Amino acid sequence: MANSFVFSSESVGEGHPDKVADFISDSVLDACLAQDPRSRVACETLVKSNHVVIAGEITTKAKANYETIVRDAIREIGYTHEDDVFHADTVFITNLLTKQSPDIAQGVDDRAAIGKETAEQGAGDQGLMFGYACNETPEMMPTAIMFAHRLGRELTKLRKSRVVSWLRPDAKSQVSIRYENDRPVKVENVVISTQHAANVEHAAIRDFLVENVIKKVIPAELIDAQTKFLINPTGRFVVGGPQGDSGLTGRKIIVDTYGGWGRHGGGAFSGKDPSKVDRSAAYMCRWVAKNIVASGLADICELQVAYAIGYPEPVSIWVDAMGTAKVPEEKISAAVREVFSFKPAAIIRQLDLLRPIYRATTNYGHFGKPDLPWEQTNMVDALRAAVK
Repeated sequence: MANSFVFSSESVGEGHPDKVADFISDSVLDACLAQDPRSRVACETLVKSNHVVIAGEITTKAKANYETIVRDAIREIGYTHEDDVFHADTVFITNLLTKQSPDIAQGVDDRAAIGKETAEQGAGDQGLMFGYACNETPEMMPTAIMFAHRLGRELTKLRKSRVVSWLRPDAKSQVSIRYENDRPVKVENVVISTQHAANVEHAAIRDFLVENVIKKVIPAELIDAQTKFLINPTGRFVVGGPQGDSGLTGRKIIVDTYGGWGRHGGGAFSGKDPSKVDRSAAYMCRWVAKNIVASGLADICELQVAYAIGYPEPVSIWVDAMGTAKVPEEKISAAVREVFSFKPAAIIRQLDLLRPIYRATTNYGHFGKPDLPWEQTNMVDALRAAVK
């Protein structure tokens, strides 16, 4: 009997309130790194109605105009319509940014300090991070989350190119995939909710999105007569974005990672410089997991690392091939420790993370984008050599 089940993942568009907050936070981070690569940034953003609050800790030599950064980010997302309560030119901005705590700084800095065991750069916080890869898709990501992201990208492309005038920035997508014998075989249903202008009928929205988004993104062989398309299922979505709901940095961590298929340690990514292992070590784990799968050592791989604040070595590294290893799993684990260094400073060096690359990560997942450094399969040969 076939092992059959349905798994669902969601994505959200650039204008979703939580993603507005993420994009503002990453815009602040990139602006600081562009002038000062050693910037320490932990920027949180709250958006609601016509107000933006930025808060957190930043230590930098950069001369950043935070109000301009915020307004430019909102404008790039597309909140510029005359009927937008949340509008790039008229939002009120509250700046609650301060400098990084010196107690945290001494743990992260590569210098000696009283009570600190080493003079190396330590982790910016305690915590645990996961990375995941599988051979389901060309991106080595789970199928449902990749389709959900592609739907969102296509929707944004149509909106920004003004193919239709009624699309607005806030949107969500969701895809449910049927698996048989652990392989994706069919799309059970697709959900798209998109904010729209008041003067368009629901039927027109449905027909347009089915033909120009869903059928363009989802392969025809995965759709049949039973596949359901649920388009704006409430019937109306005019009030959206921060006018309709508050948004907060770091509230879409499952969208940012593996759509619920791979585990998540709990720490958010956006607005944090790479000294924060919540972000950089999660990227590192994805890089390692993807190279393990790309090397043919396993069909699926998940890594967990854990850190103590101020300490340079991870307190644990765990590699799990989930029963798909092609060589003994202990050999893969030993090869990982031989080929890669998980020290915070080494992660930054190996992935070249002290650059303004983070706005490119904010939307449609931090994983699966071919140009990002942790998506490169450049360590395959080294891993294969290490397991011999």
